[in-house]
Amino acid sequence: MALPSLSLMFLLAILSFMSFFAHSCLARDFSIVGYTPEDLTSGDKIVDLFESWISRHGRIYESIEEKWLRFEIFKDNLFHIDETNKKVVNYWLGLNEFADLSHEEFKNKYLGLKVDLSGRRESSQEFTYKDVMSIPKTVDWRKKGAVTDVKNQGSCGSCWAFSTVAAVEGINQIVTGNLTSLSEQELVDCDTTNNYGCNGGLMDYAFSYIISNGGLHKEVDYPYIMEEGTCEMRKEESEVVTISGYHDVPQNSEENLLKALANQPLSVAIEASGREFQFYSGGVFDGHCGTQLDHGVAAVGYGSTNGMDYIIVKNSWGSKWGEKGYIRMKRKTGKPAGLCGINKMASYPTKKK
Repeated sequence: MALPSLSLMFLLAILSFMSFFAHSCLARDFSIVGYTPEDLTSGDKIVDLFESWISRHGRIYESIEEKWLRFEIFKDNLFHIDETNKKVVNYWLGLNEFADLSHEEFKNKYLGLKVDLSGRRESSQEFTYKDVMSIPKTVDWRKKGAVTDVKNQGSCGSCWAFSTVAAVEGINQIVTGNLTSLSEQELVDCDTTNNYGCNGGLMDYAFSYIISNGGLHKEVDYPYIMEEGTCEMRKEESEVVTISGYHDVPQNSEENLLKALANQPLSVAIEASGREFQFYSGGVFDGHCGTQLDHGVAAVGYGSTNGMDYIIVKNSWGSKWGEKGYIRMKRKTGKPAGLCGINKMASYPTKKK
C-alpha cells in the first residue's frame, strides 16, 4: 500500500489541529458565557437551561406566576447576550446571577451614584501627581497587596461607599504596609449629611466624612448588611483607619488619571447603566456607553493586551460578575471623558506617613 505524500500528511495534520482548536475554543468560550448554541435550538432546551441556571444560583420564586415572569425575562436576556456575542470581538457577555432581572430592575437595584459636580470640592492644593511624568507601562495594585477581596453591595445602592472604601484601603496599605478591610456599612449608616445610604452618594463627601469623624472602622467591627442600619457610634473603642485629606484628579484627562493611578488606587465614576454591563463576563470592554455617571467603582491598575490598552476596575457586584468581580475597560478612546466617562470624576485620599 502506498504511503501518502508528505504534503498530504501535513495537510491532514493541519486540518486535524484546526478542528481540535476550533472545538476547544468553542468549549472554552461557551463554558464561560453559560450556554451553548444547542441550548437555543428549542423552547424545551431553553426551559432546561433556565432550570439549570436556577439551581446554580439558588433562586427560589414565590409562585408559578413569578417563575414564568422570570423565565420570560431570562429568555429575553439570553437572546440579547447571544446576539451581542455574535457582534463584539474584544469582550463577551454571559448568563450571570443577574439573568432573571430586567434591565430596569437591575439599574434600580445596583447603581447608586448621586452626581453633583457643582458641589464637588476642588482641592485647595495643586494636583498631587501633576509633576509625575514617567509612569510604568503597567500597574496592578492587586499584585502589590493594596486591594482587598471583591465585595458585594447587594441590592443597596451603596456603590459610592464601596468605591470610597477601596481607595482608602489602598492608600492605607501603601503607607502602613497593612491591608485592612474597612466598613462600607459605617458610611451607609452614618454619613448622612450629603450622602443617602442605599439611595446613593458621592465619594468626595464620604472622604470628608472619614476626615471629620476621625477615621473609618474595620469591616469586622462594623460588618455590611446590604441595607441601611442605625449608626453605631459607640464603636470608639475599636481601631480605626484614618486619612489626612483627599484630592480630585483634573477632569477629562486620561494622562492625569494614569499618573494618579500609578501611585495608588482611585475612586472613579462611570456610566454603568448600559445593558452590556449587566452581563459583562470578560475581555476588554469597548462597548457603547455614555458619560452620564451613575456608578461608583475603583480603578486599581492599567495595562495592555493584544494591542488594546485598558484600565482595571474593581466593582462591587460580587466575584461572580465579570472577571472575578473586575472589568477591564478600554482606554485611549480619543475622547476626553474616556470610556463610560471614567476620566470625568476621579479622586483619591491622602495619608501622612
